[in-house]
Amino acid sequence: MRLSSLLIKELIQFFRDRVILLLILWLYTVEVVICAYALGLDLRHLPLAVLDQDRNAASRLLVDSLTSSESFRLTGFPQDMQQAEQWLQSGRTRAVLVIPPDYAADLVRDEEPTLQLLLDGSDANTAATVRNYIMRGLIFYQAGLGLDVTPSVQPVIRIWYNPDLTYTRFMVLSMIALAALMVGVIHPAATIVREKEFGTIDQLQVTPVRISELFIAKTVPTLLMGTLSVFPSLLIVWWFDVPLRGSLLLFVLLTALFLLSAIGIGVLIAAACRTLQQALLLSFFGLFPMMFLSGTLAPIASMPSALQYLSLLSPLRYYMDVILGIFLKGNGIADLWLQALALAGIGLALYAIAAAVFHRQRT
Repeated sequence: MRLSSLLIKELIQFFRDRVILLLILWLYTVEVVICAYALGLDLRHLPLAVLDQDRNAASRLLVDSLTSSESFRLTGFPQDMQQAEQWLQSGRTRAVLVIPPDYAADLVRDEEPTLQLLLDGSDANTAATVRNYIMRGLIFYQAGLGLDVTPSVQPVIRIWYNPDLTYTRFMVLSMIALAALMVGVIHPAATIVREKEFGTIDQLQVTPVRISELFIAKTVPTLLMGTLSVFPSLLIVWWFDVPLRGSLLLFVLLTALFLLSAIGIGVLIAAACRTLQQALLLSFFGLFPMMFLSGTLAPIASMPSALQYLSLLSPLRYYMDVILGIFLKGNGIADLWLQALALAGIGLALYAIAAAVFHRQRT
């Protein structure tokens, strides 16, 4: 009798907690669908630019052959090598195929034309995949020429930013970004909700303390802790031989900006939750989709269009561009100002929503 009464009580409490019910529904439905699409091993629509220095029917046939499948998405035709380098530097494309001026003439003479392939090696796994797709595409292209003597097209591959395709470098930087996200989200969410449970938040709300002052008090400790934690992580970066080609100061500043966005997520979670259990579950409910949609596990370009647009809401997507760009590409603020602007905009929007929720609860 006592056991049945206890079970009934627990079931009633469980079904009264709408947050927990929504989380369970999300984890078993929507998040499974997102993971199934976003973590596919077949990469599609990889950005490819073509520097066509020959500009004739043979070169156009080669480009059409490579881009006719779903493997590549043609991002454009840079005018010269300098513009091709800028496109790689800015992340507009992941690979540049350079067709030399004498390409068609070498085909006519049954000689071996030479192609150059420039790859963005900051993500070693994707770069290796692009290289394999290009080689496979060239084999199909040669088979479709219809010549009695099929010339051998030999690409000269040059991999930038990570020439030896060491995947460990990408993984180390990804884990640093994920650690910063988890600290920024979970710490403020847990501390604010803990005060809700102890009743100290209610005491603060009847005092003249403003919501903006409360947010600042909750933000600064986590911001300082998260920013200072960057420096011990640099030892790990050094241990794994990850180069720092950009500015350390810029990295620290943009890390702080990213932490503000992550803390904004944590504050918003705290505003919506009443218990620590709810806050932790809701934090992980948001962390996993942001991780899947950031490009850390699969390139964003290979995801369905709907998920690509959804990834624009994830601050981790922009921070991955920052950390990979500064460490492996040597990017400066001229290359990363859009990412910085996006992080600032997401952070301000999150704080504004959280402030509105806290103000409604206060009144």
